[in-house]
Amino acid sequence: MIPEADILVVGGGLGGVAAALAACRAGRSVVLTEETDWIGGQLTSQAVPPDEHPWVEQFGTTASYRRLREEIRKYYRHWYPLRAEALALTDLNPGAGRVSKLCHEPRVALAVLEGMLAPHRAAGRLTVLTEHRPISADSDNDVIRSVTLKDLRDGTRRTLTARYVLDATETGALLQLAGVEHANGAEARAEFDEPHAPDEAQPLNQQGITVCFALSHHEGEDHTIDRPQDYDFWHTYQPSFWPGPLLGFEAPDPRTLEPVPRTFLPNPTLDPLRVSADQSADAGDKELWGFRRILARKLHSPSAFDSDITLVNWPLNDYWLKPYIGQEAEALCEARQLSLSLLYWLQTEAPRADGGTGFPGLRIRPDVTGTADGLAKAAYVRESRRIKAVTTVTEHDVAIDLVGPYGGTRHRDSVGVGSYRIDLHPSTGGDNYIDIGSVPFEIPLGALVPRRVRNLLPAGKNIGTTHITNGCYRLHPVEWNVGEVVGALAAHCVAEDVEPHQVQAEDKRFEEFAQLLDRDGVQRHWPDVRGY
Repeated sequence: MIPEADILVVGGGLGGVAAALAACRAGRSVVLTEETDWIGGQLTSQAVPPDEHPWVEQFGTTASYRRLREEIRKYYRHWYPLRAEALALTDLNPGAGRVSKLCHEPRVALAVLEGMLAPHRAAGRLTVLTEHRPISADSDNDVIRSVTLKDLRDGTRRTLTARYVLDATETGALLQLAGVEHANGAEARAEFDEPHAPDEAQPLNQQGITVCFALSHHEGEDHTIDRPQDYDFWHTYQPSFWPGPLLGFEAPDPRTLEPVPRTFLPNPTLDPLRVSADQSADAGDKELWGFRRILARKLHSPSAFDSDITLVNWPLNDYWLKPYIGQEAEALCEARQLSLSLLYWLQTEAPRADGGTGFPGLRIRPDVTGTADGLAKAAYVRESRRIKAVTTVTEHDVAIDLVGPYGGTRHRDSVGVGSYRIDLHPSTGGDNYIDIGSVPFEIPLGALVPRRVRNLLPAGKNIGTTHITNGCYRLHPVEWNVGEVVGALAAHCVAEDVEPHQVQAEDKRFEEFAQLLDRDGVQRHWPDVRGY
């Protein structure tokens, strides 16, 4: 029997988990649902190491996000055979990847997130329903009355009610199911006068998705997979804006669009303690093996691991032939075939530095992703449906070219901070990368409040951004910050018998809520730092 809850969080990714934690901390009862069998979204079921800003070790996140990061490090210190120099590091990077100062395995993040939720489950405040997908929502008079979910294991349908419903799905699914006004794809330039927006609205123009997978390399062994069904297509596919075949080591530089060769050398000899991860200085994406490495063998005792583990989320397996939102099953099937084709190409045809071809010793790692075939449980979805919000964040708020390196909009109702370049991957509309310098930004509460609906709040990438600004608001720490704030907001509204619109609009009510965020360690403003 599922208990009736104050707050229903649909979607168990980073935003959903953060929302559930915040609401439970405030003493509210919560039901958290998730479509896969792993909570954690980007960090776990999608297998994406965190993309973060260069100040993340000092400031620019919520206190609970810092705790998540530190607990991941503690897990490695406690359980892994780290060499003494690595064990002593306060800023340990377990994978020594270049994309982030904290690259790690999905299962470690899963263990930590489950641990963070455990006391609330034991206290009876939190019920977690994995493998449940929302299939309908009932609304009346601008209020979401109920959400019906399907148990993917046996087909059972469960209809749940709650005072507040948080949409933490990867695609903003509840916005569609509940008839909440939202945007999809690219807005027309005339709507917000964004320099990088298209002339006309393109709802089917969405960033590509990626089906990630993990690899290790074992010289002298042969782990070649069966030839994928669609390999002939992907082997010869060359996008019009690409310098050669997609399955090749030459790809555009996201910032300049100039063709740049990528290098691929499994298990390099470089001491991982010498690797620096600072995307403001170097994107780090030209050396593929080390870019998103999640386990560095040389950080551990010599006999512990015979290979690094790297996470494949590269230009070579970004999929953009069909928009994911609206065609999920078809797009996912083709994206999975692309990733398998990339693996097969790496094993059989990829050029080697010694003049040979193929790396048959590459082994896909189902044990890392928790799946039978080794591909991630879910696609990495970069762009969601986005609410029509009280406040919409546009390119004019965050782009360096428009506001200068120390500029950016300061919001009266700021409820968090983030920083990342406006990073749009190639899209289903035929766009190449759109990668624009941006400034450290604030998260306005108005971007988390729908214009009309009273008791539904976005808890992920579905906030009031545009197609353009989603490119910098979509990463791990911001998704966590958004989820934590809306979880706290829903709990506050239940306790005070007020509505989110009142908290956002009325100065006194907002200040009362902001004090709660300050108490919980939610940073709402930046110190004097420069964008990049």
